[in-house]
Formats: sequence, structure tokens, C-alpha cells
Amino acid sequence: MIDNCGRKINYLRISVTDRCNFRCRYCMPVEGVKALRHEEIMSFEEILRFVEAVAPLGIEKVRVTGGEPLVRKGIVEFISALSSIEGISDISMTTNGSLFKEVSYDLKKAGLKRVNFSLDTLNPEKFSYITRWGKLKDVWEGIEEALRLGFNPVKINTVVARGFNDDEVEDFAKLTLEFPVVIRFIELMPLGDGGWTKGRFISAQDIKARIKSELLKVNNIEGNGPAEYFQLQNAKGVIGFITPISRHFCERCNRVRLTADGKLKPCLASSAELDVKGLMRGGAGVAEIQKVYKEALSIKPYGHNMSYDKNDDGRDIKRKMWQIGG
Repeated sequence: MIDNCGRKINYLRISVTDRCNFRCRYCMPVEGVKALRHEEIMSFEEILRFVEAVAPLGIEKVRVTGGEPLVRKGIVEFISALSSIEGISDISMTTNGSLFKEVSYDLKKAGLKRVNFSLDTLNPEKFSYITRWGKLKDVWEGIEEALRLGFNPVKINTVVARGFNDDEVEDFAKLTLEFPVVIRFIELMPLGDGGWTKGRFISAQDIKARIKSELLKVNNIEGNGPAEYFQLQNAKGVIGFITPISRHFCERCNRVRLTADGKLKPCLASSAELDVKGLMRGGAGVAEIQKVYKEALSIKPYGHNMSYDKNDDGRDIKRKMWQIGG
């Protein structure tokens, strides 16, 4: 389907849990967030019913996220059921990777095609600091297993924070010389522990400047989303830059999100949401589910307002919410 801004919406992101086994400093406070009760979370059966209803309306790609999706029991069987839904041609997952190795084969067999790993440092001590208790070894073994099993592409998402890991940008880039991975540098967003993130924003332009080797522009990366991609000379992998703050890519947004508690969000950065879970538990059929999905597309904003008022470099990059069709 096409939304009111002329964008083709074919991508559904599904959060299957609000829980995570990490407490990353830029994501949430040390005490975490109040966990939803079991009955507040959509069941896998309910999620599958929703996907079956909206797939005929153009949803082709599904990304499974969390929290950390691998902490939810039954995730392999859920992936298998997703892959059997007519019209769904691509299933991917975003994970912190700490639990991936032990279930990687089963996930591949179930129909998972692509995987994104969140990894912000290659230093074990800094990794434990940023995640508050994670082990780098567990994540790296998951990445190696994903490559061995033939997941394609294998992406590594790295949020760059000034004074924390901006000195590792070159090291991450050089991973592409040895491994066929996609390294995606992501601008720090104003979420989580505001005290920790304050003053740490660094733009993609400045991140790129930390890579001393020549970057060659490349296109047609499978699963290509909002990133701009480059490659080092003779590299096996590629390097991407995602700019949610310094250069919004809202005009190319092709997705909607279903939260773990059953809210359909047309924009992650907007407070607008529609209650899918309540509708379904009230006995809604396919036609009613499709109606609320179409309504979500009708209120999907042209742009978001996620920003910093002032950054380290002194530039004011505050953005306002663009209206539909604006």
C-alpha cells in the first residue's frame, strides 16, 4: 500500500518482547524499564493473525526485534510460522547476539534469512561497561556462527558516541577487510540514560572522517534500508552510515512497527499509535484488522522530531514534526 505521503509501505517491524538481558547505557537506565505483565504482551498466535491479515496489503518483509527477541521462549517456532505466511518473502532479526550462537542453526532452518547484531565496541572491558554486564565473546561467537551458516547479509550496527567508541571507528571499518559483514555506523539518538548520552552525539560526517582509507560508494546492498553504503579497497564487506539526527531519511521510510504490547506505530519517533491487541482480543476479524492498519498508514507523518537541541559542534539541528503531505 501507499501512504498519504506517497511512500510504499512493505516492511513490518515486530517487537516480540520488551525484555532484554542487557542494560545498554544509551538505551535504558540501569534499573531497566518496568516489565510488562505476561497478559499485556501479544501472544505469538495474535501476532501471526495480524501478519496474515496485513500481508495481502503489501507487507513483504518482517523484522523481529525486542527488547532482545531471543529471550522470549518459542521464538524459533514463531519464525517458522512467520515464514509460512503467504506473501512474506523476507524475515530478519535484530539481536544483541549474546544468545544467538546456540539457536542460530534452528533459526536458519526455521526461515530466518538475515540478522543484524548490535555491537558498539571491540574492547571487552568497554563492552561490559556499555551493556552493564554483557560479554563481548558471546556476541562475537554469534557473529562468526551467522557467517558460517550463510546468513546474508550479516550486519553489525554500531552506535557511535563521542568519548566512548569514536576512537574505534577505524577498527570497525577494517573488519570489512577480513569478514564479509556490513558495518553500519549509527548516530546516537536521544534515548535511554540522558545523563550518559549528553554531549556524546557525533554526526555521520564526523564519523566518516575518522576512516582514513578511501571510501568507495556502493549500491544495491541486500536488505538496503536507510543507510548510505561505501567500501574500502579490496574489502570483503561494506560500510554504512545511518543518520537519524543529522540528515533525516523519513521520505524513504517504508515501515510500520508493532510493539510487544500490541500497539501499531506508524512512526517510531511519534507518539501516535493504534491499539491492535485490544481490537483483536475484542473479536476483530481480518477486515477490521486491515481497517486499523490502513488507518495507521493514513496518519503516518512525513517526518519525525527526534533531535538534539545543541550538539558538541554547536549546531542547532532541532527538527519539528512534519505534517502528513508536508
